[in-house]
Amino acid sequence: MLEFLLSSDAIFALLTLTFLEIILGIDNIVFISIAANKLPEHQRSKATNIGLILAMVQRIILLFFVSFLVGLKEPFYEFENSWLELHLSWQAIILFAGGLFLIYKSTSEIREKVEAPSHDEDSVKGKVISSLQQAITQILIIDFIFSVDSILTAIGMTNGLHPNPDYSLVLMIIAVVISIIIMIAFANPIRRFIDNHPSMQVLGLAFLILIGFMLITEAAHMSHTQFFGNEVGAIPKGYLYFAIAFSLFVEFLNQKTSKKKR
Repeated sequence: MLEFLLSSDAIFALLTLTFLEIILGIDNIVFISIAANKLPEHQRSKATNIGLILAMVQRIILLFFVSFLVGLKEPFYEFENSWLELHLSWQAIILFAGGLFLIYKSTSEIREKVEAPSHDEDSVKGKVISSLQQAITQILIIDFIFSVDSILTAIGMTNGLHPNPDYSLVLMIIAVVISIIIMIAFANPIRRFIDNHPSMQVLGLAFLILIGFMLITEAAHMSHTQFFGNEVGAIPKGYLYFAIAFSLFVEFLNQKTSKKKR
């Protein structure tokens, strides 16, 4: 396993996934802060830290569950006619549904950030919290809602990296743990950075559209889908890493140019 974790593919996947987990977790941090700030001052940091640690445990449990479903590779339904052939498995269904969800969630989040950036914050602010237990419960509910796209992103980034799915699961857990630790330690600086550079979060959501599309093609590949005798191939992960690295490089140049103009 150590050899796999030190391989270039695993390191690129870990770095990219950790970055995306942090970018996706910014809204989570904002909503957790809103929930915690309704408590007396001496309980706020305690509620935030306990909530994030329990959220990390919750995400790891969800990763085990989703990874188990993705591991169900045996076809349970086969369809074949003159122009279409496919062999459906639970793995293909989970990947396909996950890809559609990521594309829908990302596009709706981008639209919301452009048209109504404070909508979700206002809904969280309207909820009454009077005790530490209520705050932690609220934090767990908020994190569960934000965990779905986070977990699907992890599946998309690591699926197929190694024949043994347990290796990919370990990689996903490491990325989740690192991202949660970074968010606990540097929540405020990260939030200030994103507030000063909102395009980074939109860029992260745009990456999810790429990952969603990749999950859909992987679902078609895993189910051996053929259109008019041509089988759908899997998109190499290297293309995704290059697209993300190139986009971040362009964003970095854009930020440098904007600073010089100011």
